[in-house]
Amino acid sequence: MTKLLLIALMVSGLAFNGEAGVEEPDFCRQTAQDVLTSCRDAAQSDYSLSLAKCDNLADPAARAQCQHQASADLNDARQTCQEQNDARLAACARLGGAPYDPVIDPSNFVTRIDNPYFPLTPGTTFIYEGQTAEGFEHDEFAVTHNTRVILGVACVEVHDTVTTDGELTEDTLDWFAQDREGNIWYFGENTHELEDGLITTIDGTFMAGVNGDKPGIIMKARPAIGDFYRQEFSLANAEDFAETLSLTEHVTVPAGSFNHCLKSQETTPLETDLLEYKFYAPGVGNVLTVDATTGDRVELVRIRRSR
Repeated sequence: MTKLLLIALMVSGLAFNGEAGVEEPDFCRQTAQDVLTSCRDAAQSDYSLSLAKCDNLADPAARAQCQHQASADLNDARQTCQEQNDARLAACARLGGAPYDPVIDPSNFVTRIDNPYFPLTPGTTFIYEGQTAEGFEHDEFAVTHNTRVILGVACVEVHDTVTTDGELTEDTLDWFAQDREGNIWYFGENTHELEDGLITTIDGTFMAGVNGDKPGIIMKARPAIGDFYRQEFSLANAEDFAETLSLTEHVTVPAGSFNHCLKSQETTPLETDLLEYKFYAPGVGNVLTVDATTGDRVELVRIRRSR
């Protein structure tokens, strides 16, 4: 056997064994496809259940109307599934095809959260207000002295409550931790939306390490324009993305005027029509949230501190 033939066989063997010449799967796109399939299956299941309910309407006209509505709802659901998939694929184009599987080493985390764009000092409550399409919103983001251990990391617990026109509409516990580099990780939330004092949904609730959910980054240690990253990872439940747009914004709100603010664009494939701009002031944190679609502004009005 000649030397050239031997070399050719060796190279061929490496390619066959996956050690060379084999392209890595695009796990991000595959994930999007799997979630799309799940979404379509769920839409079909809901449609079948709706038809079952229609079958038990004695009036033929009412039954026909019920079936027509079920068909329309199915078409709407399928379109939503496709729009969500398009948004995930657009994110994949920026994030790349590697699996999203951050390594969480508890020894790499510190007990304080002092990232200048997202400081969380226990005993501090950030109070926000603004007129929205749903009514007048009052939001209290209270950094508690409580901690919760998640994936071995002691996370700071924040109690976030929202009232709309004086009625409690959201009640959430959030868990954050800072790594040694200064990145702020979001390890989960326990959230409730309410109406007339009753819980209407807990959608968005997740905890890293449970049911395949994983933490994301709320604020990077050294933000740079063009940064695009996951803030949370709970498929079909909590999938927020953030992109850093600017580091030189000037913002004036009732709590004061702030220079050199970070402007972040936040989106989610779960609500493809949702686009928010958030502004973070150095040494303070979030001072303003703007709904890019409606123009609604929720502004920092004051900071309350206690022991």
